[in-house]
Amino acid sequence: MAITTNDLKNGMSLNLPEGLFQVVEFQHVKPGKGGAFVRTTLRNVRTGNQLDKTFRAGEKVEQAMIDKRDMQYLYRDGADYVFMDSETYEQLNVSPASLGPAADYLRETDSAVLQMYGDEIVGVDLPAAVELVVADTEPGVQGDRVSGARKPATLETGKVVQVPLFVNVGDKLRIDTRSGEYITRA
Repeated sequence: MAITTNDLKNGMSLNLPEGLFQVVEFQHVKPGKGGAFVRTTLRNVRTGNQLDKTFRAGEKVEQAMIDKRDMQYLYRDGADYVFMDSETYEQLNVSPASLGPAADYLRETDSAVLQMYGDEIVGVDLPAAVELVVADTEPGVQGDRVSGARKPATLETGKVVQVPLFVNVGDKLRIDTRSGEYITRA
């Protein structure tokens, strides 16, 4: 669907010759001389790279319709992750490359919102924090209370995070999905 640059809004997706982009920020500029223009900051949906691009005011651009589907992660099938659409109950095999870092936080029966452009997955929306169980870590030493000291812990999904010294195997932790950092014990 073609729209003009005057209709741009933050969060809108555009299909440009350079690729699929999401508008991070835009500014309509009307200088004293010459024609008005729109200065934008765009984020590549596939790679995450940012691009600054300037358009003439009223220039036509192609809007990309990204479909957000509520999916439930069922199980691993070889290397692929199998998801089920919550509305149609269709199953979808997804490669780990399509999920990116979101694969580190998925457990069986967890829900995620998959952003789809046609048949391609271009993003995954997870909750801000997830609760995961510690599968392996060094035992905590009694009396070792150094302020801010950390140790590595492997979670049930295979992700390794830095945790305080008092965390033990079997503890349930709250992990921030945006930064991948330990928040607190659950």
